[in-house]
Amino acid sequence: MSAELPVPSAVPPPADPEAPAGHRAPSTALLTDRYELTMLQAALADGTAGRRCVFEVFTRRLPAGRRYGVVAGTGRLLEALADFRFGETELSFLSRHGVVDAPTLRWLESYRFRGSITGYAEGEVFLPGSPLLVVEGTFAEALLLETLVLSVLNYDSAVASAASRMTSAALDRPCLEMGSRRAHEQAAVAAARAAVVAGFAGTSNLEAGRRYGLHTIGTAAHSYTLLHDDERAAFRAQVAAQGVGTTLLVDTYDVAQGVRNAVEVAGPELGAVRLDSGDLTQLAQEVRDQLDELGATRTRIVVSSDLDEHAIAALAVAPVDSYGVGTSVVTGSGAPTCGMVYKLVAREGADGALKPVAKASAKKGSSGGRKSAARRLDAQGRAVEEVVVTGADAAVASWAPPGPELRPLLVPLVDHGAVDTRWTGPQGVRVAAERHEQSRSELPLGARRLSHGDAAVPTVTLEVG
Repeated sequence: MSAELPVPSAVPPPADPEAPAGHRAPSTALLTDRYELTMLQAALADGTAGRRCVFEVFTRRLPAGRRYGVVAGTGRLLEALADFRFGETELSFLSRHGVVDAPTLRWLESYRFRGSITGYAEGEVFLPGSPLLVVEGTFAEALLLETLVLSVLNYDSAVASAASRMTSAALDRPCLEMGSRRAHEQAAVAAARAAVVAGFAGTSNLEAGRRYGLHTIGTAAHSYTLLHDDERAAFRAQVAAQGVGTTLLVDTYDVAQGVRNAVEVAGPELGAVRLDSGDLTQLAQEVRDQLDELGATRTRIVVSSDLDEHAIAALAVAPVDSYGVGTSVVTGSGAPTCGMVYKLVAREGADGALKPVAKASAKKGSSGGRKSAARRLDAQGRAVEEVVVTGADAAVASWAPPGPELRPLLVPLVDHGAVDTRWTGPQGVRVAAERHEQSRSELPLGARRLSHGDAAVPTVTLEVG
């Protein structure tokens, strides 16, 4: 994978070239929980803040019915990391509200994350217990990233995991993201990006298109038809404005009459018709037959209306050309979070060496020590095991797969504070989408079933050193 990527850059992501002169990107430093700063104050006071530490992001289990998850949001996280700064506005707020004391404010004033981060490449399939992100630095600098890391990765990965099931069920038919009105305005941008990582062909969200170079789609809603004196008048105006290649929404009134009106107005070269209600399987067949009878044999059929992966799978037998998905994709199709956690797994001891530490709480335990990971492939290139590498810290840190049957999963993301920009911006989305397509294709065929079942492949532990 890395050999196919552009040469990494050791600088933060570039500023938006369209931003006005003197523009400062909003700080992401307060997108956090108060207790991270109160822990920082206490650690600075007792001298433990500078201890080297390793934090790990993982999930203990997949949502019910899921056989795999998809890592997404890594590029967004790295972009947000570049703006994780405590400027005058942020420090003034913390001071006025007595969140931390004066020495802590002075420390925060010069805060920069100077540690290192490795993790699963964005777009990679993941399983329970996978070390998805490994953050190494002093306790103080790594601690502050917890909430930002989890809020980005949990949401984006939930969307991508749902979107992957949808694109898998759709086979070679495109899925189009249309969920902006069902999410927070910024979450809508993140969701569009995550959906494209998981194989969606485009989005209705213009800001996502601008920010990440995504293909944008959209023509007209029912309100446009209702605005006009009759359906034919609405169709004539839309075709005049957008050309015969446009998509006409034909179910505002009577579908059969809508199809007739559409073909009469646009001619047999009409680009597509959209169905947004009713029994879509039956309607799609009726509309296909009608279009063919009218000579519009190349006019495509787009369906929408509360689709999810199960509805898409049920439409596999219908003559549908593409799917418009809204609510289900931006809400993770019933699993709006991946349950990822950010846990301290190693910290510097009195002798300067990193010591494993672990939480032993019932049903919420963690596994101590630095970890690496690889995927074991059979002779046909199918995944048979997820291998989590544990053992002595130095041995794990330097571990490399002993043979080609093990594909390493952790890639460098941040090196001593320098963000690897391969993973950010429009380029990062393209790389992540390619990674997802390749990673999902490695899974056993049963991994794509929508029925309840075990994780796609088992996870095993390999101890080294």
